[in-house]
Amino acid sequence: MKEKIYESLTTPFYDEINGDMPWNEYPRPSMRRDSFLCLNGEWGLEISDSEDIPSAFSERVLVPFPLGSMLSGINRQIPEGRVAFFKRSFTIPEGFMKERVILHFGAVDTLCTLYFNGKRVLSHAGGYLPFSADVTDYLCEENEIILAVRNDMSGAYPYGKKKVKRGGMWYTPTFGIWQTVWAESVCRSAISGLKIKSGLTGAEIEYLGGEEGATLTLKDSGESFTAIGRRFIIEPADKRLWSPESPNLYYFTISSGEDTVESYFALRKIGIKSFNGVKRLTLNGEAYLFNGLLDQGYYPDGIFLPATPRGYENDILTAKRLGFNTLRKHIKIEPEIFYHLCDRLGMVVFQDFVNNGKYSFFFDTALPTVFMKSFPDRILHRDKETRRIFKDHAAATVEHLYNFPCVLYYTIFNEGWGQFSADENYEFIKGLDDTRIIDATSGWFQRKKSDVDSRHVYFKPVKVKGPSDRPIVISEFGGYSHRVTGHLFGSDNYGYKIFDDINEFRAAFKRLYGEEILPLISKGVSALIYTQVSDVEDETNGVMTYDRRVTKLDEGECCSLMSLLYEKMKEVSGE
Repeated sequence: MKEKIYESLTTPFYDEINGDMPWNEYPRPSMRRDSFLCLNGEWGLEISDSEDIPSAFSERVLVPFPLGSMLSGINRQIPEGRVAFFKRSFTIPEGFMKERVILHFGAVDTLCTLYFNGKRVLSHAGGYLPFSADVTDYLCEENEIILAVRNDMSGAYPYGKKKVKRGGMWYTPTFGIWQTVWAESVCRSAISGLKIKSGLTGAEIEYLGGEEGATLTLKDSGESFTAIGRRFIIEPADKRLWSPESPNLYYFTISSGEDTVESYFALRKIGIKSFNGVKRLTLNGEAYLFNGLLDQGYYPDGIFLPATPRGYENDILTAKRLGFNTLRKHIKIEPEIFYHLCDRLGMVVFQDFVNNGKYSFFFDTALPTVFMKSFPDRILHRDKETRRIFKDHAAATVEHLYNFPCVLYYTIFNEGWGQFSADENYEFIKGLDDTRIIDATSGWFQRKKSDVDSRHVYFKPVKVKGPSDRPIVISEFGGYSHRVTGHLFGSDNYGYKIFDDINEFRAAFKRLYGEEILPLISKGVSALIYTQVSDVEDETNGVMTYDRRVTKLDEGECCSLMSLLYEKMKEVSGE
């Protein structure tokens, strides 16, 4: 294990944290109610070799920051196989209680069991998606939550970029609670979920639970619609499309019996169309260059979670100021607040599914980087349980993110990590959501079925011989490294081209886009993902430092450079 030397490396948002109740923002903007009891803050913690609930809790942890992070207060690695017990007591505030109380966990990594007032309520597996429990029947005057969490690093469950022996492109492992814990109180016939499918002229909104014949009202216009059964067909009188340039959202309320929820939708559509014989991605029917950054979602003080939501907002706005319009959320699923910020601020999200399965540097990285780009993947990662877990998690990811307008693109497998039967998985995901672009194999090991021709290019010039039968996506490239003294995680340096001088770094970046990337637009390139938003631990190839205190590129110069790409797209598509 490499020694941590970043204890003093913090983001600008470190000093803004509410130490008594961090992340005290409503955590579910896709379905908001007026009932919200935040349970973040200081919890008891006991690390044990046993699965038996301990009689004493000897440490304190600041929830929702994951174990291993500076902000959690437990800034050390917990040995794999041990169990972390979290404990919190609370009372129901006056006026809070309706008929039922639902306890929500934004995300807990990896395997957990919930005990509420001494009763075992549920178990949950997987570290990236929310879960909840109706605890009404177990309520007391003073309520006690105990959550037992085991960190599973076997590879069976999605794990992303964390690794016990971190270093290079692998990062400090965390586990435990890492998103908001909260409660709400609802009536017995409450709405339990929404499914929003929108296009260019309107939206189809289905609600689960509740009562039939509910009423939907658009907030801005006051237009009202009545459900047929549990479904609304909405065509706003004032049609305003969503794009990064004009992120128009329609906020609405649904009233069903005694229950009222708030949400929003956008009018937008991604597609594929031929322009002058070249297949391109489109946004709202027009050729569009999705020009973005790889976004790992790591922070030095909170690791998996920024100190406050402003950490996410800063990443999004910095990318926009530099002229980018897309973030590729790289094998990590964020809290809902991140996606809502992208919806509101105007940032397209290319969302990766989170990998599981074993990783081999030789087979998954070294050989494909040199020459072996294709391989029959039906024989890869053949463990049936691991395959089942991946597909279950992928399906749950699609369901969880379905309503967010910014999410326009899914990546199933990245560089062969955990890859198996990509063609079958493409059909599986397309059957769940046919409104998004599906990139079945990002980088290499391409099979027959994918909406795009997705390539990674490092260590050599970015070249495209000519148009493909699908839109071409350079889904990773660049990775130029420049280390900024005083803003480093450690002494190691990981990047794909290293520049000691900031001016040389900027000049190389300008040459990359001006001399290599710009000519590719006419050859069918529809999307570009530069590596990456920020430095991450040993990786110093970000356009920002890991602590987000220094932007390495000149914003004006970079934005002007990106404008040339967008103008080129308009030119070659005949717009």
